[in-house]
Amino acid sequence: GLKSIVGCEFYIAPGDRTDKKTRSVSNPLKKDKFSYHQILLAKNETGYKNLCKLSTHSYTEGFYYKPRIDKELLKQHSEGLIATTCCLAGEIPSNILYRGEGDAEKLFLEWLKLFGDDYYIELQRHGIEEQDKVNEVLIRWAQKYNVKMIATNDVHYIHQNQAMAHDALICIGTGSKLDEPNRMRYQGDQYYLRSAEEMKSLFKEFPQAIKSTIEIAERCNLELDFHKIFLPQFAPPD
Repeated sequence: GLKSIVGCEFYIAPGDRTDKKTRSVSNPLKKDKFSYHQILLAKNETGYKNLCKLSTHSYTEGFYYKPRIDKELLKQHSEGLIATTCCLAGEIPSNILYRGEGDAEKLFLEWLKLFGDDYYIELQRHGIEEQDKVNEVLIRWAQKYNVKMIATNDVHYIHQNQAMAHDALICIGTGSKLDEPNRMRYQGDQYYLRSAEEMKSLFKEFPQAIKSTIEIAERCNLELDFHKIFLPQFAPPD
């Protein structure tokens, strides 16, 4: 009885996807700084096919630490997709924090030109000071450029009391110990699946940001046919 929204969190190269040297300006504590995060959601079958193409190119052409795409590819395969400004690891929030509002605004306008009405400003609140700084800027841009906002919560576990287990899992995955000071970690225990009521309370001064999430759900109408077998056409060499 749930409506699925098909999408992908891509890694975006800071420049050319084949460039193995240019670093992003994301969180300095991250060992891998050669990519940003970018959410893309499929509105329809065209969008789904473009997700598949972008994913393929990310591995065959852009792989460096992680599979990456770039804006050149996005310009070719943006039809049928919805994009957002993303979390703190996204290009826009990272540049607001580490490069300044002026440079970040130029990048924001590039994304807005590329996606138009399919581009949303994403607000998150996990009790992180950097998020508050980013949100302050994004809210101003939403008003300045008449861009719709959405309220989201980064979900890494279902229930709030699972935060410690998640932290231990990160240590296992990164070969670290809980008491290491500079290891990868998520600040606080807010990365759980919040209820609609909690989200409304958390963003009570921006009710339109809650409504816009419903709008996205209504705009994403991908129908997949599971009654057929889809195999690629492959011509073997002589």
